[in-house]
This record gives sequence, structure tokens and C-alpha cells, in this order.
Amino acid sequence: MDRLVSPAWLAAELGQPDLVVLDATKYLPNENRDGHAEFLAAHIPGARYFDVDVIADTDSDLPHMVPTPGRFARLIGALGVGTASRVVFYDQGAPMWATRGWWMMGLFGHDDAAVLDGGFARWRREGHRVESGEPAPVPAATFRPDFRATRLRGIGDMLANLASRQELVLDARAAGRFEGRLPELRPGLRSGHIPASRNLPYGALLAEDGTFLPPAELRARLAAAGVDGSRKVVTSCGSGVSATVISMALVLAGFDPGAVYDGSWTEWGGRADTPVET
Repeated sequence: MDRLVSPAWLAAELGQPDLVVLDATKYLPNENRDGHAEFLAAHIPGARYFDVDVIADTDSDLPHMVPTPGRFARLIGALGVGTASRVVFYDQGAPMWATRGWWMMGLFGHDDAAVLDGGFARWRREGHRVESGEPAPVPAATFRPDFRATRLRGIGDMLANLASRQELVLDARAAGRFEGRLPELRPGLRSGHIPASRNLPYGALLAEDGTFLPPAELRARLAAAGVDGSRKVVTSCGSGVSATVISMALVLAGFDPGAVYDGSWTEWGGRADTPVET
């Protein structure tokens, strides 16, 4: 299964016993929309709801931080995802929630995961069936995680990189937020960016219809941001979600997926002891 799948491909595969479709729809704090309610109103037939705020470290005061391997295995297994499952993520708004789900599967060692290119909007635009209401219960599956720690960064790693500059940090936020000209979406955060990081807004990696750009165009956008394969890339954003759009673009362009700074700007900009550039 490719990292990106089309609506036509997914429609043909629906009903296969090894395929699990997960709707990861969420919205940013300023959008005032309910992803789960939208899932109940309409979703791809057979899809289940992947809640990034539940399949997370709920003891952290930071949003949707990566859970422990045991918690992830239990909750993803409850959705019917087993070690042999093929998993397709989609969302009903920005693709970053679907790429976050895809990235989490890879973080816990499961590579047979994909994103529906163009999301639910493209699914509906191309005339495929939808259903509504709560999905039918499914038996829990056994998922055995294989945690890949090299794909995750914490604040200690990011502080160390300020001195070493061994890793290239790409920030997926909009330019106004990166430059400190616009306020952050969450209260109490300073404006600006991690020193020496570079800005690559995730929207620059997408076509007007919300699908990913072709690999050659992605390579060009990544190269303009400093990606040349000589340094590992660490992606960051507001809360570790849109960063995974860059992670997906890296893979599609033929690079290593790099790592994600999970706390991202919510952690960095919310502390008084971290340096900030504008």
C-alpha cells in the first residue's frame, strides 16, 4: 500500500478484512468546530473515529502528546487495528490530522499505513458513498508496538541542537506566526520561532484541492527550505500536528521521515527559559 491512496483505490478496497479506515478529524482551538460530531454526521462507510486527544498522553498539560507504547497499543487495538492491519487515515478538514495518525503508526513500528489524498472532501467530490451515526462495534485486535524513539524529539533534544546545529528544524506554521507578526492560537504563548529553524508552511506542500504536490515539486519546496539529505530533519509546528505534513512530504520526496518535536511551539513558546527569534 502506498503512503497516499486515492478515493477510487479506497472505495475498491472497502470491506477487505485487513483494512481499517480511521477518521482523524479535529480542529484548531480558534475554529470552533467538533470533529467527532462531523464524523457522526457523515463518514466513509465502515470508518471508525481516531481521537488524537484520547490516543495521547492524557497526563501531560500539553495537547495530544504521544502516549506510551502500551496505551497506544490498547487504544488502537480497540479500534480494530492489529499488527497485520492496513490502516488508512483521512480527515474532513486540513490533512494534518490524518498525517498525524499516519505518523503515529510509523512511530510505533507499523508501516502499513496511509493517508487518503485529498481527504473526505475529495471522497465526496468524486461521488463515493457516505454513512452517518455511530459505527458498529468491532472486536479488539492485538497490536504489538515497536517504538522508534529516533522519530521523536523532546525539549532537551531541541535545546541541545541549538548548540550543535546537527539537525535542520523546519516549522510548519504560517509565516506570520513563525515571524512573530501574528499572535499564537493558544493563550499565553510568546510569538516567534526556535532560533535557526526555517519556515515551511504545510500549505506550501499541497495543491489547491488539498492533495499533496507531485514528488518533484515537493523536493523543490523542501530544497528551498534547506533539505539536501546531509542533515536529519526535525519538524515542528504549533502542537506537533501540522509538522507531520512535512514528515509525509519528506517520505514522498524520497527522504527519511526525520523526527517530530512533539511539544512544538506550545511547549517552546510557553516557557520563559527558551530563546525565541522573530
